[in-house]
Amino acid sequence: MSNLKTNQEVKVEIINDSAHKLELLYPCSWCYKLIGHEREALQKAIHDVIVEREHTLTHSNASKTGKYVSMNLDLIVHNEDERNFIYQALKDHQNIKMVL
Repeated sequence: MSNLKTNQEVKVEIINDSAHKLELLYPCSWCYKLIGHEREALQKAIHDVIVEREHTLTHSNASKTGKYVSMNLDLIVHNEDERNFIYQALKDHQNIKMVL
């Protein structure tokens, strides 16, 4: 992903269904919420995707039955392509059931 990194500030507008525009100024901090079956499996998936990149990982929640666990992954993204690439790589990982 080193070819995606840049020190330029880029302003991006994201339009969602509520008709509100989200403006992002890159680089910026971004949080991905990850849902899976086991905490250890989520941690391994994160390591597989972002390798040794600086990040913060915190426990978010667990379902009442213990079937699912969620964690927050916070890191700096440098542009929209990088943010989307990380999202897709996390989403495609077998240990991650959902990425928000």
